[in-house]
Amino acid sequence: MGVTLKVGMADLKITKAPDSLTTLGLGSCIGLTLYDPVAKVGGLVHYMLPDSTQLKSNTNIAKFGDTGIKALYDQMIKQGASPRRMVAKIAGGAKMFGGTGISSIVNVGERNALAAKKALKELKIPLVAEDTGLNYGRTVILNCETGEFVIKAVGKPIKTI
Repeated sequence: MGVTLKVGMADLKITKAPDSLTTLGLGSCIGLTLYDPVAKVGGLVHYMLPDSTQLKSNTNIAKFGDTGIKALYDQMIKQGASPRRMVAKIAGGAKMFGGTGISSIVNVGERNALAAKKALKELKIPLVAEDTGLNYGRTVILNCETGEFVIKAVGKPIKTI
């Protein structure tokens, strides 16, 4: 097994097998992976907000779903991934604050998950697995050798999607 590269909050990285990518502390944020199983190229973006057009100070493209996912896609192609073979998986998008009556405006996690699905549809990339919602944080690892997306959460069994 290769090295595991850390992807910070509002960050994205691309790597190839045998390396892996990980990001910690996905609450309402989304960890979205793109993976080409033939080229064994994987990418991970950890974005915080769904839409860059809602803020004036939006210079960090990885902070937003709309710009971060597109940048990840473009970098994957530069590293030899084929758009026709790419698949996506997502995790995070939790409802970290408030009760059951919280509005969707405040529920950033839900909006982040919807932004991922919208961007993937526009890019024609199938979303093959997800672990989103609920009320707990997640840490994820993308294995670029196998494409497995491992999800860890405190007090929960380890899940591989």
